[in-house]
Amino acid sequence: MTSSVSIPKEDSKSTDSSSSSPLLTLPDMARDIERVNEELRKSVQSKDSFLTEVATHLINAGGKRVRPALSITSSLLSEENPRSVDHDVIRGGVAVELVHQGSLYHDDVMDGAETRRNVESVNARWGNREAILAGDFLLARASEIAADLGTEVAGLLASTIASLCEGQVLELQNTFNVERTEDAYFQSISGKTAVLLATSARVGALVANHPRDLVESVTAFGQNYGMAFQIIDDVLDLIATDKQLGKPAGNDLVEGVYTLPVIRALAGPSGEKLRELLNDAIDQNSRDQVLAIVRSDEALPSAVATAIQCTNRARETVEELPPTPAVNALNLTCDLLLEQIDFATKQAD
Repeated sequence: MTSSVSIPKEDSKSTDSSSSSPLLTLPDMARDIERVNEELRKSVQSKDSFLTEVATHLINAGGKRVRPALSITSSLLSEENPRSVDHDVIRGGVAVELVHQGSLYHDDVMDGAETRRNVESVNARWGNREAILAGDFLLARASEIAADLGTEVAGLLASTIASLCEGQVLELQNTFNVERTEDAYFQSISGKTAVLLATSARVGALVANHPRDLVESVTAFGQNYGMAFQIIDDVLDLIATDKQLGKPAGNDLVEGVYTLPVIRALAGPSGEKLRELLNDAIDQNSRDQVLAIVRSDEALPSAVATAIQCTNRARETVEELPPTPAVNALNLTCDLLLEQIDFATKQAD
């Protein structure tokens, strides 16, 4: 499913290891992320050594840990001089990262993915059944940690996992559907991407016992930022090069996932031609034709404009907060996303 904010260097569902997030520049953040990594490994230890090996596979593969970093940043929003955070904040970040990791295990089974973060995927190395069970194990460990952090965090994580499933199911229901609506698309990405970023921010604020208005503000930030990121990720799948993406461009088209630019192009003057090309047997030639049509269509800059609107809404959610280092880091994260949007706009022109 998908967080960092530059051209993906891996598959589009794992952009966490692309260029550094401004969140990581906060004092002690690097040390706190290492604490997250240590706690991640500790949390997935099992009496069964095989399950431990499978559960730690992607953890050991790395990643920028953007979701835990967002949790940590949210916990520091009121701090004029941010410092290393309490252990409970670390555990909150670990809980959301375990949900993310578990979802990746399941995603790769559904997609038949062979690699993830430049290493062999769990399903490719050990098999689909093993990947599903290990993904379930990660989700269970996340729920266990959340329960220790209080009933509100536990309930939040449970509802987030349900939303991830709902978002993915909505996408599956619309596979190869040329009549997919914008509303269906937005509902899907809200569930499968934005909700986990919103939860990451909210968990950090809740564990830090921030006032309720601040909790709601930073939750809205995560939701809007997540929507913007996913739209841009979808735009890049259509306009970036194979080298930049680390996979063939237009991979969503091959999988039958018609994203916002394609939906809008289908509703425009090129719609009839696109309907002829888009089907469950799309080959490389058809894919290239679709890419050429969408890249020259007004739907592409229109989708970019929607991403900019979501980014601006994310900014608005924290503009009334004091300009602490953590708040500034959130704004810089939006700046970095806007740079990615600028790249997309130039490619679209």
